[in-house]
Amino acid sequence: MVEASGPLAAVLEYVRRSRGLFADQLVALCRTESVSATGASLGPTAEAVAGLLRAAGVETSLQGSRGQPIVVGQARGQSDRTILFYNHYDVQPPDPLGEWASPPFQPTMRDGRLFARGVADDKGNLLARIQAVAAWTQAGGGLPVSVVFVCEGEEETGSPHLEEFVRANADWLAKVDGVVWESGYRDAAGRPTVTLGVKGICYLELVARGARADIHSSQATLVPNPAWRLIWALATIKDKDEHILVDDFYDAVRAPSQADLELLRSIPDTSAATAKSLGLPGLLLGLKGLEANRRNFYEPTATICGLVSGYTGDGEKTVLPSRAVAKLDFRLVPDQDPVEIAALVKAHLRRHGFGDIEVRIHAGERPARTDPRSPFVGIVTEAIRETYGQPAVVHPTMTGSGPMPIFTNLGLPVVGFGVGNSTSSVHAPNENIILEDYWLGIETVATLLHRAAGRWEEP
Repeated sequence: MVEASGPLAAVLEYVRRSRGLFADQLVALCRTESVSATGASLGPTAEAVAGLLRAAGVETSLQGSRGQPIVVGQARGQSDRTILFYNHYDVQPPDPLGEWASPPFQPTMRDGRLFARGVADDKGNLLARIQAVAAWTQAGGGLPVSVVFVCEGEEETGSPHLEEFVRANADWLAKVDGVVWESGYRDAAGRPTVTLGVKGICYLELVARGARADIHSSQATLVPNPAWRLIWALATIKDKDEHILVDDFYDAVRAPSQADLELLRSIPDTSAATAKSLGLPGLLLGLKGLEANRRNFYEPTATICGLVSGYTGDGEKTVLPSRAVAKLDFRLVPDQDPVEIAALVKAHLRRHGFGDIEVRIHAGERPARTDPRSPFVGIVTEAIRETYGQPAVVHPTMTGSGPMPIFTNLGLPVVGFGVGNSTSSVHAPNENIILEDYWLGIETVATLLHRAAGRWEEP
């Protein structure tokens, strides 16, 4: 860790003195059940975020004529640089509740970790940024650079109204110098990571239907079973070697450039540590090293996210179901388009005799990438090096998805880092962050604001 001086030293000291207050704020925000899939508590959570921004000295408003409120904050700094923080206050559903060691909306400390739904994705990251700004306004004599906060309540449902907001405000948003993306984490070896993009996503629901109601399973000699039909349809989509069988699926995939491959070679091999942390003997297909990283960052996926049909309770019930549902997501790489992928899947099912299966499109987002040579990348990685005392591992993209193209299409460099860890269980039971990572996350943002006021150089 580099020893700070001047206003930054005062700011970091304020952060360390304020840990109790900052932890209380995080716990309070994580108590709100802001599940966008159900609409629960989204309005009150938006108001809570707006209140935290105002307390940090940020002029704040709730915007958006449709959908959930977008919390917008703006505060002027001492230089002509502007940093935008993109975050979201909505969270995933907490199901299955029985797998949580403590209630998902009752934040609980265990072994130096805080457990709660949304603590890693994305309330911990959001608050770390607000609290860093608060530290500058309280102890640093004002912000070194201007800041903008854009915090939406629909990210977990595909951000259906964010593009409309950005388009309406493109004139001033395009003047931002850099965007800090919603989240990030320390890898399985404890190294801070930086991400320069996102994969796209095409999220589909497949529905197979049989009789108009569930019937006795003895009728299976005469009545078609939609669960089997759905399974047979799914089996045509991907083979046991993980190759996606949808015709033309890979046609638009952009092959990694030489620069992309060079960046891959700088990423450590965490395959063994990752497998161990997940309780697995090894990774899929025995992947490790460069090949594991290449597949992880540069190849698309097809995942069955859920299957529901018939009776799934305790004991037995001999039933032939009337309906079977599968939820799938396809993670996409440049230059795949989610609309085109959905059309290819529909055509694939028809071609294989499954045209009767209904295909519902739930969400779609394109992939995005930031040039690793951007000066903003250098500023972020240097702030991380100063805070953690070690260099960041730079990933070409997140393996997850988000509305990043809405910002990269404005020509803005977008960089992700945050307070998560390799076992944060994002979107799963027992989501958590390590409190030490949280404090380092606040200090990293504070240091970034300081460095962004200086000269911007390519990394």
